Amino acid sequence: MRTRSRRRGSVACGLLVTIAGGLLVGGYGPVKTLASLEKIDDYPLYVMHYEGGYYSDVTAHLGIQLPLYRRIQRLMNPHACTSFVAYGDGEDAVFGRNFDWEHRSTLVLFTDPPGGYRSIANVDLFYLGAEGLQDIPWVRRWPLLAAPYAMMDGMNECGLAISQNAVPRRPMPYRRDRPTLISNQLMRLVLDRAANVDEAVDLLKQFNVVFPVIGCHLHVADATGHSAVIEYTGGRMVVLRSGQPWQISTNFLISETRPNGPSAPCRRYNHVYEQLQGLEGALPQQQAMRLLAAASQPDFTVWSAAYNLTTGRVLIAMGRDYENIHEFHLEMRGKR
Repeated sequence: MRTRSRRRGSVACGLLVTIAGGLLVGGYGPVKTLASLEKIDDYPLYVMHYEGGYYSDVTAHLGIQLPLYRRIQRLMNPHACTSFVAYGDGEDAVFGRNFDWEHRSTLVLFTDPPGGYRSIANVDLFYLGAEGLQDIPWVRRWPLLAAPYAMMDGMNECGLAISQNAVPRRPMPYRRDRPTLISNQLMRLVLDRAANVDEAVDLLKQFNVVFPVIGCHLHVADATGHSAVIEYTGGRMVVLRSGQPWQISTNFLISETRPNGPSAPCRRYNHVYEQLQGLEGALPQQQAMRLLAAASQPDFTVWSAAYNLTTGRVLIAMGRDYENIHEFHLEMRGKR
């Protein structure tokens, strides 16, 4: 199993050569990006600030028609996870997310693309060939230039957050006149281009999406009190909005189950629902981390992230170490 994981990591790293190599041609920006890499936790957790763009327009236009992306899609396969958003605090909107998977190495990535929104996102470094490295030398850094497209969850400067959680696979909608993107690529476009949930939904409708290996649904939320879980089932895209000042997503298809309160076929969903219902969605950011801890899974929760969609404050705990919380800040739009 370990040999297979190493092989998959090496293949993923090799498949990203084209992207990273093209970005290196850009000169000083990529060099500055790689020089900004810093390790802040021995789990390990790294931070990097991306300088310049990463061909998002080309990605959106060509999608996975490129052979490179058709092969990458078989490798990127996030599993399980929990996310929720709470609006009842009255002042701050909080988006919480547990990433439950088998890899440890993580990158907190700041981006500021030309013509797009600034964002902060969490990246699984396994897919960039850096799993388990306590130090990443320069000769191993160049694949990190593809990090924007290996994100698993994140938030932009408008207060829009997005994540994906595993669900059973169902027939996907497909139109020949639309580009096809891997879900991670599409989440990147959402952070770069959408300021709120409505814009995110409109953007998602413009693309066919591929969820590699296992099915997933998307959870999007914004600072204005709107959220939605987007599911792909029965050959169509289903947008599920919440009538409560909170919304939860775990690992079942909500459109098929239609849980009434905490009656879902998922312990984590029911626990989070009960807590948010009791608080009427009034969940301060620090308390959101405690709720993420309660919904975490031993040996599987890689990170827990609490995004404040109002202030741009981000709290991250690695490997269920909730006594050691890392704090970041994304300057929000209109507050520069």
